[in-house]
Amino acid sequence: MTGISIRRHQESVRVEASPVKLYDLVSDITRTGEWCPVCRACWWDDEAQAGQVGAWFTGHNELPHRTWQTRSQVVAAECGREFAWVVGGRFVRWGFTFTPVRTALTESWNFLPGGIAMFEEKFGDDASVQIADRTQQALDGIPKTLREIKRIAESSTDTGEAAGS
Repeated sequence: MTGISIRRHQESVRVEASPVKLYDLVSDITRTGEWCPVCRACWWDDEAQAGQVGAWFTGHNELPHRTWQTRSQVVAAECGREFAWVVGGRFVRWGFTFTPVRTALTESWNFLPGGIAMFEEKFGDDASVQIADRTQQALDGIPKTLREIKRIAESSTDTGEAAGS
């Protein structure tokens, strides 16, 4: 182990939409490509389990210098409160939480010990550089993602306030 600590980050944005509307938006992982600067497409591995805790989905990611796919498992699916998943079942936890009253949408990212160990095994002496790169991608991507989700949610004529309040 190279002594790299667990990495965490989160940011929030106020959105003029109900927590339920925002939950419905971000839990539809097939729409992720609309707001994520890296993930271009997602699909449920088993459509019958879509959106449920334990369900797996695949994401197709692209950067100028590489393209890859990940499999992720839903670990939280509480309508209007939280939607979260763990990449590879143990590497990185991504999630959204929703706070009512001028809804605050918070996106969080947590590089888990299993992810750090996997990077150390896969990249050896280059692991810290690779981990720093992924960390910077998260730090750069979260505000962009939140801006896009806010834009999409607020562009709808129905903000869902009646249903979610």
